[in-house]
Amino acid sequence: MIPSLLSLVLFCFAMSATPGPNNVMVMASAARYGMRRTLPHVLGITLGFPAMLALVGIGIGALILASPMIHLGLEILGAFLMLWIAWRIATAGAPHEAPRAGARPLRFFEAALFQWVNPKAWVIAVAAIALYARGNGGAHGNGRAHGMVWIDIALIAAAFALICLPTLLGWAALGRGAGAFLKSERHFRLFNGAMAALLVLALVPLAWGG
Repeated sequence: MIPSLLSLVLFCFAMSATPGPNNVMVMASAARYGMRRTLPHVLGITLGFPAMLALVGIGIGALILASPMIHLGLEILGAFLMLWIAWRIATAGAPHEAPRAGARPLRFFEAALFQWVNPKAWVIAVAAIALYARGNGGAHGNGRAHGMVWIDIALIAAAFALICLPTLLGWAALGRGAGAFLKSERHFRLFNGAMAALLVLALVPLAWGG
C-alpha cells in the first residue's frame, strides 16, 4: 500500500497545478468560450488522465514504450497535435467576434484521448507509478503483492481524478477572468499568442529528451 497518502496528494497537486498543455488549453478555452462550454474539456482531462494512468500501470504503457517505433510515432503525433492546437489558439478571435467556421472547444472524448499524446501526461503517469505503486517489487512474486499493485494504482488514479478537477477549474477561472478584461481585439490576440507560445514551449523538453 502507499505509505504516505499525504505525499501522494502533494505530488498530484504539484503535477496538476503546474503549467502544462492541459492547463494552458483549458485557460485559453475558458477565455474564448467561457466556463460552461469549457466544462466538457475539463471533465475529459479529469477522467481521461486517471484512465490513462491506470492502463499504463497495468502494462499497456510498458508495451507501447517497449517498441521504439511506436514510442517515436506517439511523440511525433503528439508534437504535431500540440502545434495544431497552438495554431488554433493563436488564430482565434476575441469572444465578441464572429467565430471561425468549425471553431469550438474540445469535446469530452477529444480531451480524454489527448492525454495519450500529451508528453507531460506520460511523464506524470510513469513517475506516479514508479514512486507510489509500492507493490511493484513483488508483482511477480505472490498474489498478495500483485493485489497490492492494483490497490495502489487505483488510489493513485483516484487521487489524480479528485485533484485534477479543482486545479483545472482554477485555470479555467483564470482564463475566464482574463477574457473578461481583454476587451480589445489586439489585447485578446496578444493573450492568445502568449497561450499558443506556452504550448509550443511545452514541446521543448520532449525535443530535448529525444
